[in-house]
Amino acid sequence: MLIAMKVKAAMLAGALAAPILATAFAPNDPREQEGVLRLLPISFSYRAAGDFSKDGRPVEGPLRKLSLPADLVVMKRQVTVGEYARCVDEGACPRSGGSTGPQDVPVVGVSWHDASAYAAWLSRKTGITHRLPTDEEWTFAAAEKARDEAMPLVDPSDPAQAWIARYETESARARPAATAAQPGGTFGTNSNGLDDLAGNIWEWTDSCFLRVSLDGGRERITNTNCGVRVVQGAHRSYMTDFIRDPRSGGCAAGVPPTNLGFRLVVEPSQPVVTAVARSVAKLLRRT
Repeated sequence: MLIAMKVKAAMLAGALAAPILATAFAPNDPREQEGVLRLLPISFSYRAAGDFSKDGRPVEGPLRKLSLPADLVVMKRQVTVGEYARCVDEGACPRSGGSTGPQDVPVVGVSWHDASAYAAWLSRKTGITHRLPTDEEWTFAAAEKARDEAMPLVDPSDPAQAWIARYETESARARPAATAAQPGGTFGTNSNGLDDLAGNIWEWTDSCFLRVSLDGGRERITNTNCGVRVVQGAHRSYMTDFIRDPRSGGCAAGVPPTNLGFRLVVEPSQPVVTAVARSVAKLLRRT
């Protein structure tokens, strides 16, 4: 029995070590998908994204306790130059400034439209829906790598102080030491088993930029701008959807994102690698 368990663990370890392929397993394939993890929908804290105001003064978005409605199946690492190049070669993705160089480093210099085109192409190739995560999903997957950057407390009767405090907070952010895309794993693995979150690559999400009024104890969306999307990394920022170089098109004051890349989530239509598998492998190594 122990030998059989170790054989199964070895097979599972091989699946965990395999790179993300340009083609995921076909629908109804009984094997596990490669390069993705299934995260169970436990409760997490989430600071709402967007521009919030109360009584005409800027305030932070509310901090909520959320739970996703279903398991989240997410790529372990960011999409690489080689993977994106296959989409370019088939004419389904635009060529970007960051889509050349070493094939195994994350692709950068991609816009929201580029990332969405790749997701649509991969969905057609595999028959499995791939898409960009929402900001809530990214925050959940990032776990301890996601930062809750609440605005410093200031005199609420002076809106100028609030804007100055926000600008100073963003301007004081440290820039990543490395500006070029780095090999996978350079920035570590988080508690969910995902690589390189909050490193020097900010990841596109599918969430639109919102302006929200909190007057009267109620949230009221006053403007939805889907020409600007939330990007997530070492800090949350907002980017115009066609921007590839974050230094030229950010919507936040202070230090802009260093690079723009992405990872995708997968609609959970079949079994995938789970965090439980890693726990089993650790258990067997101790036997």
